[in-house]
Order: sequence, then structure tokens, then C-alpha cells
Amino acid sequence: MELNSVRERIDAIDNELTRLFTERMQTVAEVARVKKATGKAVRDPARERAVVNRVTAQAGDAFAPYVKNLYGLIFELSRNYESMLMGERSPLGDRIEQACREGEGKRLPGRALVACQGTEGAYAQQACEKLFEYPDILYFDSFDGVFNAVEKGMCEFGVLPIENSTAGSVNAVYDLLAQFDFHIVRSLRLKIDHNLLVKPGTKFQDVREVYSHGQAIAQCAGFIETHNMHASKYPNTAMSAEMVANSERTDVAAIASRSCAALYGLEVLEPNIQDSDNNYTRFACISRDLQIFPGADRTSLMVVLPHRPGSLYQVLSRFYALGVNLNKLESRPIPERNFEFMFYFDLETSVYAPQFTQLMGELPELCEDFSYLGSYSEVI
Repeated sequence: MELNSVRERIDAIDNELTRLFTERMQTVAEVARVKKATGKAVRDPARERAVVNRVTAQAGDAFAPYVKNLYGLIFELSRNYESMLMGERSPLGDRIEQACREGEGKRLPGRALVACQGTEGAYAQQACEKLFEYPDILYFDSFDGVFNAVEKGMCEFGVLPIENSTAGSVNAVYDLLAQFDFHIVRSLRLKIDHNLLVKPGTKFQDVREVYSHGQAIAQCAGFIETHNMHASKYPNTAMSAEMVANSERTDVAAIASRSCAALYGLEVLEPNIQDSDNNYTRFACISRDLQIFPGADRTSLMVVLPHRPGSLYQVLSRFYALGVNLNKLESRPIPERNFEFMFYFDLETSVYAPQFTQLMGELPELCEDFSYLGSYSEVI
């Protein structure tokens, strides 16, 4: 049998599958009308389980796994269609829609009192000055301090690093976002060039120890190892530069921005010591209140999924079914829970799209824990 004739048979089968799928979805619409009239929920796990058991038995052992996956997708599409027809709403979806309405015609203010971690010369300061035209910046020693300042109303916004292209996510900030139930209102991608800063007169061979933030140390790990330097973590890059400037030691250096050299009377002993020239850090502008400004096309989520096969697939299939693109998918262990993980998602979709509101209403029921971190646009 020639390939063309086999393909003709497949085409005929595809035509029949399309006809039957269309007929099935039309029947799903009738189901949605009945459920809406009788107040029944969209999802019926017992019914889905019975269908899967029946069709996999009909398929036989060889094809049962494939049929199970196929019907998993069919159920996702059917539930999405039912939800849309039934006009189901969720508290989160309502909050997002309200924030969108309240944000119409507004923009991130040019003047604001903003909390940053560190001190003058920190990369967060640079990010803040790119996000706001006239920021009034208050500095705090820790990420917690920034969140507390926003929580207590001392500052309207906070600017914090959330991800680096080399060292990955800043987990502490994500944890605090979920803990305080704060939201990202804008993000910024900032090019980071690290420099080895020393007191005037210090020679390269004299440097034994370098101080900086843990993320900066990770981004310069190759340089530090090559030159056999001992790295010590410090709360912030600019704070490490200030510490070196005030130290009586002559064998220490800081990894920080070039602007810190001028601020604290230091010399740039070695410029651009980061391992990658393509070194960027994403900074998030956070707010206590849910604010969504026009043009928001990125959404961040943090979720914990049930520890069972297929739980991640169920979430990803929702994105696929609704045509939502993922910019980020990252997992990290959950402390004190053996080999269980939480996931970060960044979605690329307009917050104004109907499928987005529908998605935000459906995802929480699939998760053990669900944190909506905000919808925003990113400055590049």
C-alpha cells in the first residue's frame, strides 16, 4: 500500500473526527444550558472518570494511555467552553476586572514615594529612576523592610529585584509577595555591569576577599573562582561598596555598580566582571493594592500543585487550550516538604482578553495554593 493512499484514509478519518468533535461541542453547549438552569458546577469529576474508564477500555491496552491523554484535552476544552457559555465568575476575576476599570486612562505616576532595599548607588535606585520620573526614595536594609514600608503606608510603591538572567529568581521576593498579598504593577529589565571596587591604591594582587549581594556573587562566580578570592555575602551591592570605603582593611573589594565608585570614593579595579555580558535583572514595582494600568500584557503567578501525576499537565493544558503563551515556568522546592515543588508562571496575554479572566477563575481550583501576583507591562 502506497503512502498517499494511507494518507487519504487518514484524511477521511480526520474529516469524521472534526465532524464528531463539532457535534460533541454543540452537545456540550446543551449541557451548559442545563447546568446553568439547575445550578450545577461546570466540572463533574465522577462523570469524567467514568468516561475515561469507558473509552480506555474500548481502546484496549495498546492505545489506552493515548486515549486517556486525548480525553484529558477534550475535557479541558469542554470545560472552557461551558464556563464561557455559563458566564461563570470568580472573586479573583471580578477583582481583576474592577482593577482594569479603575485603571482606565491612568498611568504609573511620575512622582511617588518609593521604597528600595540598600542605599544610594544600588541597582534598585537605577531601576527606580527609570520607572518613575521624579521618585522620592527611602532605603531599607532588607527586602522585608521594603514590604513593611509599603504595608504601613510609608511608601506607595516598592522596587525590588525578582529575577536575573544568570542567577535566576530572587525567591525571597516572590515569597514576600505571596505572604503580604502584594501585586506587581510594572516591571523593568535593567542591564547589569558589575565592577570590582577597591579603596584608592589597592592593587589587584592584594585583594583576598570580595563583598556583595548573593545574586551579584553568583553572577560573577567565574571571575571570583579564577582569581581565588573569597566571597562574602552582604545585604546589598551598594552597601558592600560603602562598607569597603569605610573599612580599614586594604585586602577587600566590593562588587557593585560604577556609580558606587564615585559615590563612595572607590576605584574601579576591574570593570565588567560578570560571567555573562548579557546580564540583566528584572525589577518589580510592587503595590499593596491591586492596580492594573493600561497595556498590561504580562501576568505573574505562584502556585503549589497537588502531589500527583498529571497535576502540572492540567494547568499547562489550560494555557494551551486558551492560547496563552508562557514566558516563564520555574519550579523550586517547598521547604519542609519532601520533593514537593512550587511553580512560578509568567503569562504573556492581554489582561483584557476574555479568556484571561476565565483562566484566572479556573486555575485556583486546580491548585493547592494559588497566588496571583499581578498583571502589568514590562519596560525594556
